[in-house]
Amino acid sequence: MRSRVSMKQPISICLALFACAIMMGVVTMTSAFTIGGVNRYANMVQHQQNLYHRGGLFSTIKAKEDEEATSEDVVLFSDDDNFDLKAFDAAKENSDGAYVAKEAKDRNLPGKQNARWHSLSPKVKARIRKEAQERAITNKKKREPSDVKKRRLMMSYKKSQREKKRASRVKRSIPFDERTPLSELSEGMDMNGTVISLTNFGAYIDVGTECDGLLHVSQMSETFFVEHPRQVMSPGDEVFVKVRSTNPELKKLHLTKLSEEVLAKEVAQKLDDEQENRIPLDDLDVDDELWGEIRRVTDFGAFVELGAVVDGFLHFMDHPSFPDHLGEKPNTFMSVGDRVRVWVSDVDMEKNRIKLTANRPQDLPGPRREFVY
Repeated sequence: MRSRVSMKQPISICLALFACAIMMGVVTMTSAFTIGGVNRYANMVQHQQNLYHRGGLFSTIKAKEDEEATSEDVVLFSDDDNFDLKAFDAAKENSDGAYVAKEAKDRNLPGKQNARWHSLSPKVKARIRKEAQERAITNKKKREPSDVKKRRLMMSYKKSQREKKRASRVKRSIPFDERTPLSELSEGMDMNGTVISLTNFGAYIDVGTECDGLLHVSQMSETFFVEHPRQVMSPGDEVFVKVRSTNPELKKLHLTKLSEEVLAKEVAQKLDDEQENRIPLDDLDVDDELWGEIRRVTDFGAFVELGAVVDGFLHFMDHPSFPDHLGEKPNTFMSVGDRVRVWVSDVDMEKNRIKLTANRPQDLPGPRREFVY
């Protein structure tokens, strides 16, 4: 009788063989990983032992070097007279840093870094603090808003202007308690002075009196018209002047640089003005015909004496001889003392001025002609 083999038996055999192979692979890999881990652990232990022996050797060498150098140690950072050098040397022999801990405990500050800071020189500390403060101020300025920066810039500009003005001031050689009173001065006295300041109408000059004298722009030159005092002088210049008038009660002193002849004419004219009745500006109208005498010639024209309360001004372009002297200065065709016929072109009551012209206005009626038959 034949035995029948089922088809399920080879399949079960194959599965068993496959399972055995997998188990053998797992065991092999586990053993390999276990052996590799043991080897790595052994290598790590050997490396730590080598480092331990090597570190012990280095520490031994360092200790020997410290023992040999204890006699040559020098304090580099501390300038304190109370610094304990013996305690410092003894602490260097101790490897646990007992000295640093003692210093920190005495100063109530923890750590070695603070001990090093307190061992620095006071000058070095001050310099480090100053640099830190400057850096802090700079960083604070960078974080400021724009309006604060503008305000700070304006304040610094005003401060620089005040310093510049203070530096430009002229130093006075004579103190105020040793100055000459105005009552001791007389008209025409020659004096040397120093220009203190300039204004639009003149210059203030220190002549050694109790108050500064005023040199008006009209009293600075006889040859040309001075628009501003900076054309002929500047603060700090030494000048030669004469006393024109004084008023001790009001503390006023007027100076001049004009010659004695011009001053004599002004004095004479002043006396004449006091004796004669001058024409008021209210009595003058535009196109009024007048005769006058040229008193002073400038770069722009001439001042004409009309017998009025003020002198009239005649521009050089309003002179009849101007077309014949184009490009020339007014003093070539106008001279002091010349008599001229002029007409009033404008009267300024507020500024107390009279503007003149030497050309006959065209709107005036001409001379009447009569024919005789």
